[in-house]
Amino acid sequence: MDIRIKATNYELTTEVENYLGERLKSLEKFIGADLDNVRCEVELGRDAGRPRHGANIWFAEIAVIIPGRGRVYARNNSESVNGAIDDVKEEVERKLLRERKLHRVFLRKGGAMLKSMMRFGK
Repeated sequence: MDIRIKATNYELTTEVENYLGERLKSLEKFIGADLDNVRCEVELGRDAGRPRHGANIWFAEIAVIIPGRGRVYARNNSESVNGAIDDVKEEVERKLLRERKLHRVFLRKGGAMLKSMMRFGK
C-alpha cells in the first residue's frame, strides 16, 4: 500500500508518523488482495480555531483509493492528533467493511440471477 502523508499547519513528528503507520496497517485486512495497487492519502493538521470549539482542534483525513473499486474518504476532528487519527481510522474501517459487504451481495445476486436465467433456458 502506497501511503502519502501531508501535514497542514503542523510539524509531523516521528512518534505521530509511527502511530499513524500502526493504525493504517489495520486497514490492510479490509482492502484484500489489491494491496500493491492501493494508495492511501493522509492529511493531518491543525484546524482553524473556532471560538466555540477552542483553539487546538486537530483534524485527520484519510482517502483510500482502490483501482477498480473506487475511493473511500473520511475526515474527523478531535482535541488531539492521536484522537483524530483513531476516529478517522474507525470511520474508514466502517466504510471499507460496508463496501466489501455490498460487493459480496451484488456478486451473489448476480450469480443467482444468472442461475435462474439458465433454468428457464432449458
